[in-house]
Amino acid sequence: MNLKHLLITAVCAAAALSASAQGQGYLDGVDYFKVEQYDNAREILERTLNDGSTDKATAYYYLGQIALFNNDQATAQDYFNKGISADSKNGLNYVGMGALALKQGNAAEAKNQFKAAVKADKSAETNVAVARAYFNADPVLYAKEYEDYMKDASKRDKSCPDIYVMQGDKYLAEKQIGDAAAAYENAIFYTGNNVKPEAYVKYANAYVHANPKLTVSKLEELLEKMPNSALAQREYAEKLYETDHWSDAAVEYGKYMKNPNHFIQDEERYVALLYFGKKYAQSYKLAGEILAKNPESFQMRRMRFLNQVDMGHNAAAMERAKEFFAMTPPANNRFTSNDYTQYARLLNKMDREDEALPYFEKAVETNPDKADAYRDLADAYYKAKNYEGAVANQEKYMAAGESDYYDYYTISGYYMTHMSKMEAEAPERAEIAKKAIAAIDSSLVVKGEDPRYQQRKARILIVANNNEVPEEAVQVYNVILEQLNKDPENLEKYVNLYKESYQMIAGYYHKNKDFAKAVEYYEKMLELDPENEALKKYVDNLRKRI
Repeated sequence: MNLKHLLITAVCAAAALSASAQGQGYLDGVDYFKVEQYDNAREILERTLNDGSTDKATAYYYLGQIALFNNDQATAQDYFNKGISADSKNGLNYVGMGALALKQGNAAEAKNQFKAAVKADKSAETNVAVARAYFNADPVLYAKEYEDYMKDASKRDKSCPDIYVMQGDKYLAEKQIGDAAAAYENAIFYTGNNVKPEAYVKYANAYVHANPKLTVSKLEELLEKMPNSALAQREYAEKLYETDHWSDAAVEYGKYMKNPNHFIQDEERYVALLYFGKKYAQSYKLAGEILAKNPESFQMRRMRFLNQVDMGHNAAAMERAKEFFAMTPPANNRFTSNDYTQYARLLNKMDREDEALPYFEKAVETNPDKADAYRDLADAYYKAKNYEGAVANQEKYMAAGESDYYDYYTISGYYMTHMSKMEAEAPERAEIAKKAIAAIDSSLVVKGEDPRYQQRKARILIVANNNEVPEEAVQVYNVILEQLNKDPENLEKYVNLYKESYQMIAGYYHKNKDFAKAVEYYEKMLELDPENEALKKYVDNLRKRI
């Protein structure tokens, strides 16, 4: 599969009123930078730059590093200079100037800037920042410089968590995942009260596929230590989503939405999570509020449509569908197989099945790897009396994955109907009959005690025999009667199946001139339908031939 991968105004207003209590200000931007989410980091740093609680020198350094990452050297230099002007004793902006010099190929100037950085701030953290600058520039060319500054950092404070985060990043770059995770765990161990969220997040990312439960647990631990961290809140909610805990993810996203440092795009994700958590009314309402601010949101038009479908508001869903499908998808989005499938199913509910078929076809065209789309298309073709198309698409659906007894039952019916529309001499008729019998036999492995499934086999045998009842079908009808007779209530519950069984067995004996047997079973029919005068007369005439 699949999947997934997607605010109440009053809530936002309340969040804004308690921003100082619920957010970390510019520090959230620093945290995002350290886990290499540079766009998110820049947005928060720019948003909080003029807050009274912001350390501008530090904020300028990280903004400069983001510009440098994007190869905007002029902007990077401007930010670093502003940082030095804001606080010349903050060593980070000298580190930034040194990193810029390395980018420009001026190793000598870089060396001078790094010396100035350590002179301004002799901490282990500054030494690690210099080592990282050398590593980012060229880990091979500057291997010695990297090692020297890492050693200096250890001399100043061997329990500095930044040392172990840097080691983890180096191992990760070298594809040594286990060693990287161990280094991040060391960083977590040494943090004490100075929590390093990047260590938790990077550790979690290292294990997200190998051990999802451990990933979620580690981020939960981070959130307990930093309950106001936007990064901690968002990453915890994201990992819940990625590990298919959608309802829990929706709850955590709801908490994160109250943080003033959440992102606009996360509002749309929250709408989707509410939808997947089956909170359709809430999801629909929030999507509408986002559309009020951004009427061109393709995703929110989609979510309004899907929510109305799942709430069973068919007429309203049709209106939302018209709005959605009238849009031109943005460059980073498109109409999906699910969009077309949901609309086609809605048309079916509105008794507009002829209009639905092209959308089921579009669903398959849009995503040929989605098995369920073939099943839906098969059903649509069957309703449109395109039995060959029904068979072909149900076969594709079943070939795509494990099939259950009902899938075999369904395709056996498609085969039977397709066969019934063929000429008796059609060369492919015999092959279709074999497939139909094989399919219903596969279904009977699980549902052999269900007389309705046995009925399907009997009917297939009759159609395969050019609508004449063969001995094999009689045997199946006798099995059906044995099953029905086990429960007296079946005389009322399955009266039509009783009648069919008696009629087909009687017809078989009649054709084979065993009139006594034929009369025996016709009389059983009359017991269930005593007012059937035509049948009485037929049986009376048949008795004369015994």
